[in-house]
Amino acid sequence: MRGCGADVRELLQDGHPTACVGDAAFGYVDAFRAHANVGFFHGAALDDPAGLLEGAGKRMRHVKVRWAQPVNAAALNELIAAAYRDMRLRLQSEGA
Repeated sequence: MRGCGADVRELLQDGHPTACVGDAAFGYVDAFRAHANVGFFHGAALDDPAGLLEGAGKRMRHVKVRWAQPVNAAALNELIAAAYRDMRLRLQSEGA
């Protein structure tokens, strides 16, 4: 997530690493015993052709990365990049 752009900054939100464009959060990582979640604050708006996203909330979605199970890294990286682009567009439309 840090590599998405020079405007990305990381902060801890409720003790979890969170990636932001300025002050606007677009993604986070949360570790559990059996898996890690890579989450997106506006994940419901993202295209997910690989079907990685889980969750049924109004906005948020996450990808579960399970220990010792392969992950579709290309699809996950595209979701991360799409979440970053989406947040930049949201911020631009607010400033217009």
